[in-house]
Amino acid sequence: MNQSSQSILRDRIDAGRRLVEPLLPYAHRADVIVLALPRGGVPVAYEVATALGVRLDLMLVRKLGVPSRPEYAMGAIASGGIEIRNEQALRAHPIDKAAFEAVVARETRELLRREQVYRGTRAPVQLKDQVVILIDDGLATGASMLAAVQAVRVQAPARIVVAVPVGPVETVQALRREVDELICPIIPDWFMSIGHWYMDFSQTSDAEVIGLLQRAWGM
Repeated sequence: MNQSSQSILRDRIDAGRRLVEPLLPYAHRADVIVLALPRGGVPVAYEVATALGVRLDLMLVRKLGVPSRPEYAMGAIASGGIEIRNEQALRAHPIDKAAFEAVVARETRELLRREQVYRGTRAPVQLKDQVVILIDDGLATGASMLAAVQAVRVQAPARIVVAVPVGPVETVQALRREVDELICPIIPDWFMSIGHWYMDFSQTSDAEVIGLLQRAWGM
């Protein structure tokens, strides 16, 4: 797909609205839950969950950035002790075990912080026999989403769906093999970064995440 006005997302709200139509078969179903990957996935997922009339919750995931290139994922961790290694990235950017474990420890602390800040005392959602729709603001290496998929799978859901507005063809193809359904409206021939496909890709704040969750949870 060549870049065009139709493939540029205004912001994460626009991104979420573009995912609604392909997800309409899941609307108003009691067995469906949308799980957002914070922080950027929350405003996208909020639009989807609100439009479909289904539950919204979180799947906490942290990218493990290469120390010399923090934006490049050498793996990811997710709630429940899930850890994914991106072997291709580790071959391209070799780091020793101690350095890798230091990144894991730092990101684990941040994951636990977010768990406390976003959820507080709210009980974890039960995913057994549920249709789970995982949503983020885009895919790059896919490491974070793969960690999320594995964290969901161990809870024996009925179906796992991944819905993202944009991602590179190779990542989309690889991830599609891991889930029951993958929805990605924008799959460009040339992919530089997720933010390249947004007019506004400003960082989502903790306050924005908390506000959207409180609205979704009726707090």
